Amino acid sequence: MKKFLIILVSVAALGYLVFAAVRSQQTMQDTVCSGFEVVIKDSVESEFIKPADVIQYVKKKGLYPVGKPFGEINTLAIRDSILTNKLVRKADVYTTPRGSIVTNIYQRKPVLRVISNTKGSYYIDNNREKMPVSLNSTVYLPLATGAISDDFAQNELYDFALFLNDNPDWDAWIEQIVVKGGEKVELIPRAGDFRIVIGELDNYTEKLNKFSLFVEKGLNVVGWNRYNSINLEYEGQVVCTKK
Repeated sequence: MKKFLIILVSVAALGYLVFAAVRSQQTMQDTVCSGFEVVIKDSVESEFIKPADVIQYVKKKGLYPVGKPFGEINTLAIRDSILTNKLVRKADVYTTPRGSIVTNIYQRKPVLRVISNTKGSYYIDNNREKMPVSLNSTVYLPLATGAISDDFAQNELYDFALFLNDNPDWDAWIEQIVVKGGEKVELIPRAGDFRIVIGELDNYTEKLNKFSLFVEKGLNVVGWNRYNSINLEYEGQVVCTKK
C-alpha cells in the first residue's frame, strides 16, 4: 500500500510539472513582446554597425517583434536576416524573462584596407575574406592601393598586413602599400619624400632589414631628400635613383 501511494504521488507530481510547463509555454506564446534590444558586443574596437541600423533593417524585412505575441515571432528568421549583412560575423537572438528580445551582434574584424583600381574599396578580414567598408566607422589598418586582384589581396597582401600588425614599428613607418603591374610592390613611408621598391612580396623581412641598415648607414649620412626611389629587389644591393 505504501509503495502504491509513493507511485501515485510521483505520477501526480509529474503530471503537475507537465501541466505547468505546457501552461507556461502557452502563456509565453500569448505574451506580447515589449522590447527589442540590439547590443554590438565589440563596439569598443570599432562600430561598423549601429543598433539603429539593425532595428531599421529588421523592420524593413517585416520581422520587428515589438507588439507581436511571441507565438508569432521567429527569432531564427531575425538572426538569419541580420547575418545577410556582410559586416556581421555572428548574431545571437534570444528572448528574456521580461518579455523582450535581445540581439547580440559580433562584427567582422578587418586586417587590411584595399582600394583596387578594378575591384573598388573593401577590407580583408581575419578569415582572408572580403568585407565591405562602412560609413559608420573607419579603422587604422595597413592600406594597399593600385592594381590589386582579390587573390593577391587575400594571400600575399594579407600576409604582409599581418607582418605589419605584428611589428608596430614598421606599421607606424609605412603609410601606404602601392601595387604595380605584375604584383610588384612599392611602399610609401611616412618620413622622407621617396618610394621604397620591394618588388615581389617574397623575402620582405630581409628586404626591410636591408632598408633599415641603409637608413642607418646611408640616409642618416647623406640626407633623406636625395633620392626618388630606393630599390631593394636585388640581393645584397640597394639601388637608389637620385632626384
